[in-house]
Amino acid sequence: MNIKPLTIGNLIAKIPVIQGGMGVGVSLSNLAGAVAKEGAIGIISAAHSGYLEEDFETNTLKANLRGLAKHIKKAKEISCNGIIGVNVMVAMNNYVEHVKTAIEAGADLIISGAGLPLSLPEITENSSIKIAPIVSSSKAVRVILNYWKKHFNRTADAIVVEGPLAGGHLGFKKNNLEEEISNFDTNILNVINEVKNFEKEFNKSIPVIVAGGVFSHDDFVKCLNLGASGVQVATQFVATHECDAHINFKKAYVNCKKEDIELTISPVGMPGRAIKNKLTEQLKNGKIKVTKCYNCLIPCNPADTPYCISSALIKAVKGDIENGLVFCGANAYKINEIVSVKDILNKLVFN
Repeated sequence: MNIKPLTIGNLIAKIPVIQGGMGVGVSLSNLAGAVAKEGAIGIISAAHSGYLEEDFETNTLKANLRGLAKHIKKAKEISCNGIIGVNVMVAMNNYVEHVKTAIEAGADLIISGAGLPLSLPEITENSSIKIAPIVSSSKAVRVILNYWKKHFNRTADAIVVEGPLAGGHLGFKKNNLEEEISNFDTNILNVINEVKNFEKEFNKSIPVIVAGGVFSHDDFVKCLNLGASGVQVATQFVATHECDAHINFKKAYVNCKKEDIELTISPVGMPGRAIKNKLTEQLKNGKIKVTKCYNCLIPCNPADTPYCISSALIKAVKGDIENGLVFCGANAYKINEIVSVKDILNKLVFN
C-alpha cells in the first residue's frame, strides 16, 4: 500500500499517525518527542502536565502551565523540531490559559475534545497553530464547524473522529456502546462526507483522522480505505520504553486480560474505560471521599463527585496501579511486551 503523508495545513507528517494525548502524565515530552522524531505526530496531554513540579500541590495552575511549556519545548528538542501537538480538554478549568500556553511554547497543533471547542478559533486567532476538534458523530462536526463559520469565518485544520473502543473518557452513553461499536465504520463515512461540505466551502483540505480501537496494520489500512487521511493511536504507545508513565503502569497493560478491561464511572459524567483494580471495585460500592480539590474539571463538584479523578490518575501514573485509575483502550489486553515507539509505528503502518 502506498502510504501518503498526513498533511494538516503546512504540517506534513511522513507517517500518517497521531499519538493520542493521555493524561495525567502518560503522554508528556518523552513519548511525544519520540513519536515525532520518527515522523509521526506526538501529542502532549495538557491534563496536569505539571504534576511533577515542586509547587503542584500549592499552586496547581501555575505548575501545570509551566510544566506544559517545559514539555512542549523538550519534545521539540527530542524530536529535532518534529510535529508536536497538545490535547486540551474543553471540560478543563482554565482551558484558555492552557491553549495560550501551548501557542507561546511553540506547539504546532491543538486537539480538543471532552466537550465542544466552540471558542478555539477565537483563542488561537493571530497564531499559526492548527486546530482539530475531536468528534463522535457527523452531527458534532456540523455543530462545531457551523459555529466556527458563523462566528469566526474559520474552519478546522483537521478532524479527529473517535470511536467507542477508545481509552479514557468516551463520548458515548454506556447503554448505546455496542450499537456504536457496530456502526463505527458508517459513522466514519458520515463524518468524512460532512467534512467535504466544509472543504468545498473554505476551499481547503481538512483531513479526517480515525481514533479509538485502531490497533493492527489491518485496522490502519481499513481506516485509510474508508477515506481517512490517518489514524490516532494511544493505548499501544503506553507499553513503550519512551512512554512517560511509571513502569508499573506499563506492566498493567502488558499483564491485563480482556475481562480486566471495563467501563467505570467518572466525575466528568461520561463513562470511562479502565483496567479493573481495587479502585474500580471500591467505586461499585460507593463514593471515595475527596480530601483535596485540584479544580481541574468544570463539571466536577467535590461535594458530590464519586471520587477525585486527578488524585486517582496521578497515583496510577506514579505506579500505584491498585489505588489509581488506569485508563486504557479496549485492545489493551492484546499488548504482551514493552517495545519501542519505532517498533509500534513500523508494525502499525508498514507491517
